[in-house]
Amino acid sequence: MTSADDDLAVPLRRGGDVAPEIDTPPLEDAPEDAEETLRSLREDVEALIADGRTYLQSELLYQKTRAAFVADRGKSALVYGAAGALLGLLALIGLTVGLIIAMTPHLTAWGASALVVGLLLLGAGLAVRTAMARWTSLMGAIGGDDGGKT
Repeated sequence: MTSADDDLAVPLRRGGDVAPEIDTPPLEDAPEDAEETLRSLREDVEALIADGRTYLQSELLYQKTRAAFVADRGKSALVYGAAGALLGLLALIGLTVGLIIAMTPHLTAWGASALVVGLLLLGAGLAVRTAMARWTSLMGAIGGDDGGKT
């Protein structure tokens, strides 16, 4: 050893003991370590790819199950919604006919029919006008305009 090696301080542990020397592999073993590291990296990448495939298969199965559930619930909701809308429409038709029959003694059959149909057409016209205004506002918002309002 040279005198420079004697000047180096040996690190101490907390109890005052000298720390053990660290074994370092000789330089000629480095290529084997590099090959083992490469082999380990290759195994890690293969495991990552296998895990990715497993995740993808699980996610696809989950989404298929979810879509089937939504389709089943959506179908039944659509059937019940259509039945409700049909029954509501029939009730409104019955109400309209009932109003015409109830007002016939006061306005004659033609007068009662004209009044009820006129009120229904007025309501429909207001609904269509409001829908058109909302549609124009929506298209203006999509196009970046202020909806024609200044």
